[in-house]
Amino acid sequence: MDRRALIGLKETARKASGGGGAPQPSYLRLPTITANVMRSGGRRGVMTVETGLDTPDAALRTRVAQSAPRLRAAYAAVVQAAANSLLPGAPPDVERLVVQLQAATDRTVGRRGARLLIGTVMVV
Repeated sequence: MDRRALIGLKETARKASGGGGAPQPSYLRLPTITANVMRSGGRRGVMTVETGLDTPDAALRTRVAQSAPRLRAAYAAVVQAAANSLLPGAPPDVERLVVQLQAATDRTVGRRGARLLIGTVMVV
């Protein structure tokens, strides 16, 4: 059970009843994206990418939140393609990955304005 979701429901109930509240945060954290890679020596490994979106526009923020499952699917496809092109033992090209993930964000949401923030990119 995600307790953070319950906190969000509590805030929504307070706002609906007329109580004041803090402004809605513009940051949306998405679940970690994983993909399989080939490591040196022929072993299999995992590439993990942590992502989030900063959306200052309230209307676009709502659209981004509603598109979260589609965003995760688009990000998974981008990360898997990057993992497939990764040579064994080579580090991932983070700049290229960010550009491709931002393009997937703009394409999925339907317009620009949601800025992709990337956390950790790790190959284990």
